[in-house]
Amino acid sequence: MMAGVEVTLATDPPPQATGNIPSATVTGAVGIAGALSAILSFRCSTQCAARIASRMLGVPLAEASSQQCDAIGEICNMTAGNFKAKIGLEDKCMLSVPTVITGGNYQLHAASATRRVELPLMCEGEPVWIALEIRG
Repeated sequence: MMAGVEVTLATDPPPQATGNIPSATVTGAVGIAGALSAILSFRCSTQCAARIASRMLGVPLAEASSQQCDAIGEICNMTAGNFKAKIGLEDKCMLSVPTVITGGNYQLHAASATRRVELPLMCEGEPVWIALEIRG
């Protein structure tokens, strides 16, 4: 809602974002610490990240490109905050400062993750992935 884009479940899921996927070149991540220890990540293309930034800031796409990392970090922050509130741990967990990685040849690994849930979505026709890695 904050980004002004429509996100739907991928009916024909794209490959998992854990590998080297050329279309997923921006990854934002936020750590959750306290009663729950986890990392929430969001992956998308640079084009999708720029569109999200443009909509969030209300500026033309060309101006938003330099703000795409901040926008993806904020998407992670809002999603992680909403998640911990929904599961009743709003006051029992803290969020880290968002980290955003760009490029095409990387993988994000959470140390000692025991459970990983990944949700493939479509954002205005482009695949995006939201993942939650929970430590036991």
